[in-house]
Amino acid sequence: MLCAGSVRAKNVKNIMLKNILDACVGALGFWSLGYGVAYGKYHDGNELVGSSFFFLSGQFERKDAFYNFFFQFAFAATAATIVSGAVAERCGMGAYAGYSWFLTAFVYPVVAHWVWSDKGFLSAFKKEPLLNVGTVDFAGCGVVHMVGGAAAGIGAWVLGPRIGRFDPNVPPEEFMGHSAPLTVLGTFILWVGWYGFNGGSTLAIVGYGDLASKVYVTTTLAAAAGGVTNMLLHFQIAKRFSDDKHGIYDIAETCNGVLAGLVSITASCSVVEPWAACVIGLIGAFVYTFGSCTLKKLEIDDAVNATPVHFFCGAWGLIAPGLFARGLGMRAAYGNHRTGLFYGGKGVMLSVQLLAFVAITLWVTVTMLPFFILMKAMGIFRVAEEDEVRGLDDSKHGGSAYHGNEMFKENSGHEKLAAGNVDMEQA
Repeated sequence: MLCAGSVRAKNVKNIMLKNILDACVGALGFWSLGYGVAYGKYHDGNELVGSSFFFLSGQFERKDAFYNFFFQFAFAATAATIVSGAVAERCGMGAYAGYSWFLTAFVYPVVAHWVWSDKGFLSAFKKEPLLNVGTVDFAGCGVVHMVGGAAAGIGAWVLGPRIGRFDPNVPPEEFMGHSAPLTVLGTFILWVGWYGFNGGSTLAIVGYGDLASKVYVTTTLAAAAGGVTNMLLHFQIAKRFSDDKHGIYDIAETCNGVLAGLVSITASCSVVEPWAACVIGLIGAFVYTFGSCTLKKLEIDDAVNATPVHFFCGAWGLIAPGLFARGLGMRAAYGNHRTGLFYGGKGVMLSVQLLAFVAITLWVTVTMLPFFILMKAMGIFRVAEEDEVRGLDDSKHGGSAYHGNEMFKENSGHEKLAAGNVDMEQA
């Protein structure tokens, strides 16, 4: 719903089908290879990749096996679907399906093995974790959001902007999402779903009820702080830099602020205090805004700001435990007494979190960049210009998502002008 509301009406069917593909293709990819890569056992204790349980075979049916597969599949599919918004309105369906399989079958599972398995070199669950602490990433700032966000940014850069997106003759309003109600509905669905991700991650912990309650509170406060901060921040930005000197309360940016707060708290939701959750969410809004402005400056067209929300805020959220983790929270969630820098941790945890940030960023870059470049070289990554201008719903999916509703029929003069400019440049 969030992606559907954030794209133009002529591309709604396309973006929703890609989200369905993430679930379908992602399930097959994670079943065939992904789960084995992430959680398959190596008898010699391999720290980089698992090597069993492919196709859920080989002594897979232990007590918690199917529950664990299903829960972890949801994380894998979430990482994959982050990219759909970033490359919206111009990405080919075949290339997108191929990307979704590759990420859920290989790219994401390797990172999950590093951080969440009991053998990974960054894992806090090893018998002897790195620097006696390992990486604190409770529900996936790095494993899920940085992986998906980095892939989103790389994909948007390789694919190139939508026709006319950075053309000075085309008003930015031409590329605004078509439905604020769908955007808000999607935000609330995600917010509620976040309690399942963050809270559900406590189920493997003895006495998880009390810890889950704390996770729900910190998740709520970070989201609230992010939403309010981003609303006020963008009000001031609009007041200072736009034609409307009275400022506007931007509903889309408020929603993105909520998401920024949710992403930012995901790693540390079990180990920080409520006041710290508010600070983390507040800073997350500024990190998101910085990321959004950076992409626009570089003319990287991320249609729904997926990269700022997930990669930038995911990176901030991954660093946050190294600053705000409290000993009591660490003991409850991880069984050790390590603390963040602000609680006298002397930077030990912070250094491990930074190492995880570097490792995840490099891994996604060296795998996804060649993949997207190959798709582009094969000529399947981007749709034809005439299909893009016409709209992918009409050209690829049998017509508009809003049959008979004239208010949603788009093909503005600005878009025709932009397409004409492209044709003239090519000529």
